Amino acid sequence: MAHISEAGVKKICEICERYTNEKTPLMMILSDIQNEYGYIPLDVQQIVSEKTGISVAEIYGVVTFYSFFSLEPKGKYVIGCCMGTACYVKGAQLVMDKFSEILGIAPGETTDDGMFTIDALRCIGACGIAPAVTINGKVYPKLTVDAVAPIVEEYRAGGAN
Repeated sequence: MAHISEAGVKKICEICERYTNEKTPLMMILSDIQNEYGYIPLDVQQIVSEKTGISVAEIYGVVTFYSFFSLEPKGKYVIGCCMGTACYVKGAQLVMDKFSEILGIAPGETTDDGMFTIDALRCIGACGIAPAVTINGKVYPKLTVDAVAPIVEEYRAGGAN
């Protein structure tokens, strides 16, 4: 826990204390920490364990089970490639492969400059506009392999609106 600042520890403790009256507070605590810091490393899980009495093993199990939690920091732009059935059969794998090729990273990884993370997602509920990709919440419908490079360049140039 040496690399977490005193202010960081205090903030994590405050988040835990928000939910002391909840019967099952773990998901809310982890969600708030993920939103605050962008990821939930093991040393943070240890603090949560000490504050809540929930074992680190249980916390780690939850963090690694749910795809919206991360053990590692994510990039400034998180590219979520839907790999649900509708998206997959309409070419989502090819689209994700193109993002990987252009950025030089595999799904679940972040570029060295901290700009991009690629995540393979389960169904995002956008089957009618398959294949769909999200970047920081913005949805790109019916995405083609040819559209990937211009999208990456747009974000490299300062982001899309």
